[in-house]
Amino acid sequence: MRRLVLTAVLTAATLAGCTTPEQQKAAAQPPASTTGTPTAAPASPTAGAAPSSPAPTAAPPWVVGATPLPLRPDGFGQVLPTPPVLADRALPTRDLLPPPAGGEYASTVSPVPADVLARSTWSAACPVGRDELRYLTMSFWGFDGRAHTGEMIVNASAAAGVARVFGELHAARFPIEEMRVTAPAELDLAPTGDGNNTGAFVCRRGTGLSSWSAHAYGLAIDVNPFCNPYVKGDLVLPELASSYVDRAWERPGMVLAGDTAVRAFAAIGWSWGGEWSSPLDIQHFSALHR
Repeated sequence: MRRLVLTAVLTAATLAGCTTPEQQKAAAQPPASTTGTPTAAPASPTAGAAPSSPAPTAAPPWVVGATPLPLRPDGFGQVLPTPPVLADRALPTRDLLPPPAGGEYASTVSPVPADVLARSTWSAACPVGRDELRYLTMSFWGFDGRAHTGEMIVNASAAAGVARVFGELHAARFPIEEMRVTAPAELDLAPTGDGNNTGAFVCRRGTGLSSWSAHAYGLAIDVNPFCNPYVKGDLVLPELASSYVDRAWERPGMVLAGDTAVRAFAAIGWSWGGEWSSPLDIQHFSALHR
C-alpha cells in the first residue's frame, strides 16, 4: 500500500489534482478552459493605443506531487499537518479518457491492451500472468461535480464484480478524484503524501512485508486514499492526510461503515480494511481476506 498510496506522488496539470509523471512539467502551465464556453476573440488594438496586458490566470488550488517530504527513519515521508486546501479536499479531475456521454454510467471489460500493460507495473516477475488480468474503463463522478471516465487493471476473476461496484458508486454520486493505471516510475518517486488515485493492480510487496500485496494479483482496490488513509501507530499514509484520520468529521469521498462502498464491495465478497484494528487501512478493499 505504501507506494500505491504514494501515487500521491503524481503531479497535477492545470486545475486538476492528478497527472502522470510525464505531465509534471505541464503542471506549471496555465490551464485551458474546461467550461465549454467559447472565449471571445481579443479586440483589434486601436491605433495609437498601448497594447493591453494579458489577464492573469488563476493559480491551481494545489499541485499534487510538487513537494517531496523529508523522510522518516523508516523511509516514509514525515507525517505533517494537512494543508488547509486539502482538509476538505475537492480538487478537480483532469480527463485522461473521454467522459461518458450524458453522464450515464458506462463500463468496459477487455484483455489488457499491450500499450496499457507497457505503462503499468506488470512484468514477467509478477505473481499473476498478463492473461489473468483485465482492463476496465468505468464512469465516476469527480469532486468537481462532473462525470469522468477512469481506467483500472484488475484480476479477470473480479472484473465483472468490480464494474458493478463502481456502477453503484456512480449511482450514489460518490465522488472520486482520480482513477488511472499506476506507472512503474511511481514506485520509486519521493513521497509527497498528497495523492488520491483510486486504483487496483500494482505489482509490489505488501507494506512492510516480504510477501506479495493483494494489489499484485489485481485483487485489491484503494478508494480515494487521501480521504481514507492507512494508519498504523504514528504512521499515516498519505502523509499529509492526517486530517482524515478524524472519521467523525464527515467529508465527501470518505468511506464509512455501512455506506454504499462498503455494502457494494461486501456484495461481491470483498472485505474492507476499515474494519481492521492494526493497521487501519480505510481505503483498502480486497478479495483476499486477512
